[in-house]
Amino acid sequence: MTAGAHSERRALPRAFRRFLWTRLFGTTANQMLFVALAWQMYDLTGRAWDLGMVGLMQFVPALVCALPAGQLVDRVDRRRVLAAALLMQAAASFVLAWGSLHGWIGREIIFGICVVLGVARALQMPSQQAIVPALVPAAGLPRAFAAASSLLKLAVVGGPVLGGFVYAFGPAAVYALCLVLLVAASATLATLAPIPPARDQAPVSWSTLFGGLSFIWQRKPVLGAISLDLFAVLLGGATALLPIYAKDVLATGPWGLGILRAAPALGAMIVGLVLARWPLQRHVGRRMFAAVAIYGASIVVFALSRDFVLSFCALAIGGSADMVSVIVRQTLVQIDTPDAMRGRVSAVNSLFIGASNELGEFRAGTVAEFMGPVWAAVAGGVGTLVVVALWMRAFPTLARRDRLIPA
Repeated sequence: MTAGAHSERRALPRAFRRFLWTRLFGTTANQMLFVALAWQMYDLTGRAWDLGMVGLMQFVPALVCALPAGQLVDRVDRRRVLAAALLMQAAASFVLAWGSLHGWIGREIIFGICVVLGVARALQMPSQQAIVPALVPAAGLPRAFAAASSLLKLAVVGGPVLGGFVYAFGPAAVYALCLVLLVAASATLATLAPIPPARDQAPVSWSTLFGGLSFIWQRKPVLGAISLDLFAVLLGGATALLPIYAKDVLATGPWGLGILRAAPALGAMIVGLVLARWPLQRHVGRRMFAAVAIYGASIVVFALSRDFVLSFCALAIGGSADMVSVIVRQTLVQIDTPDAMRGRVSAVNSLFIGASNELGEFRAGTVAEFMGPVWAAVAGGVGTLVVVALWMRAFPTLARRDRLIPA
């Protein structure tokens, strides 16, 4: 590798570093919102079913809006789409703060706010993913995604902890702080130069609308990486159960919920920082499958734990393993996708992520309603291990993948 190529891989452009502040502020606010909404809902109803419905109410609008959002991201300035998503979340935070302060927030209003947040997420995720390749050269993408993911996890660590402690002053205080952070995210986004869409756009049609799905289906390594993450987190995700574990199993309060929610992100942040310094070079396929297997096993340990420290460590190990899968998937998607399709492909990727997170929360809450939280989490972790075994056979090319970027 020449000195110039090495420098290109190492550099993080100034515009990208400014964009990282947008993601830091926005993601911190997102995480605080999720903690406050979950705890407020469980305080109001005390039902695992309603915790699952919080995830479902975000997933359904995200599902409906995902493909049109991808089309939009490919045809307009991607900054404007992301700005609209941030402002929608800011408006939701204002309503929640005002309603909580005056005591008229209830179950149905929280569900309605979750629908708004689902639409905002459908716009936010593909736009912020598609912005990165416009700010960073292709050779630097693995390091950029590792750096972005580790900073993102810093927000996912700090957001729940901060939200849990601020909740001691009432939910209105959490939502007000979210509003401030979302305004700050919008302000830093406004400092970026315009990112015009690609010029070689075909007319809007059913073919272009579903172009992202077709593109991914034809590229089996990308399909395998995205679908592996989908089913692993869909089955193994235990986020919806954390309020139950914090309150009823581990006997802590909102602070304990915040720390438990932060644990996976703490592990992921550490691994992200390591991979930003020393990116994955060889055997990326096998390492990704091994990491997802570790993630599944960690969920089983968490499910059976009755000790707060052990539960925290199990979640942190699971998060660190999941980060390997995240970096491989994000890099594969962006490296193998032409710029004119990045919005639609990122929208499909975001849809899969949303399905694994929000629909996974609904699965966990629903199963816990009938089987209890412990067996719901155990079944999910075992299911993840089964998925790893099946996907290694179904996608052998991905399992044998040696490098993310051809040498």
